[in-house]
Amino acid sequence: MVKRRSEWPSIDELVVGTVKKVFPQGAFVALDEYGGREGMVHLSEVASGWIKNIRDHIRENQKVVCKVLDVDPKRKLVDLSIRRVKDSERRWKTEQHKLEQRAEKMLEIAAGKLGKNLDQAYEEAGFALQEKFGDLYSALEASIKHREKVAELVGENWAKALGDVSASSIQPPAYKVFGFVDLSCPASDGIEVIKSAMINARESVRDDNVDLEFYYVGSPRYRVEVTAESYKTAENAMQRAAEMAIATVKKAGGKGEFHRGMK
Repeated sequence: MVKRRSEWPSIDELVVGTVKKVFPQGAFVALDEYGGREGMVHLSEVASGWIKNIRDHIRENQKVVCKVLDVDPKRKLVDLSIRRVKDSERRWKTEQHKLEQRAEKMLEIAAGKLGKNLDQAYEEAGFALQEKFGDLYSALEASIKHREKVAELVGENWAKALGDVSASSIQPPAYKVFGFVDLSCPASDGIEVIKSAMINARESVRDDNVDLEFYYVGSPRYRVEVTAESYKTAENAMQRAAEMAIATVKKAGGKGEFHRGMK
């Protein structure tokens, strides 16, 4: 079970869980990344529309991706939603969770090389790497190409052990994500404003680890494609580029809207 330093998830966070109990008004879900702490999915948050039989939509031992609606640590309550998770978000979170499980195995192997167990590995390196790189798998990718950065964070011994394990287990990463931006500008030079907005956004985001392109789909829609060394990096780059392009167009009197992974 992948661990996190925080005992509780954040509101709007996507979490992976295991359905423990289903009853007429909802279901209890154990949060896999938070030590099995339980959250509740109310019947109204299981699926859209009228639900005749909840078991047609959810069952015990099923793995689900949920969005966190509310957290009350004092009462030990977490309110969850399944229906508010988009298909693209579900696919992304499921893949990311699989990568994190794989990364934890590599962390455990690296710990063994140093004569330590998995709990010690998290305390001495894992939690710090999660906080710095966003997730454990991205950190292990960094330990191959940027070992000095990892060493600064967790020490040379951990950096070497993690880098050696990762180098033999991780292929050079190349993850692609896409989304769409709708951009329109009524100004006389509106087309040039939109073109410049996309060029500037692309050049501001692109670097040695991120490749980003805008493609015309049909007015007012443009496709944004990003290739990067991790899903998180690609997602963040796409979000930043879209926001920058939209902000530029709005400043010129236009409008814009971003859609992640929609067709």
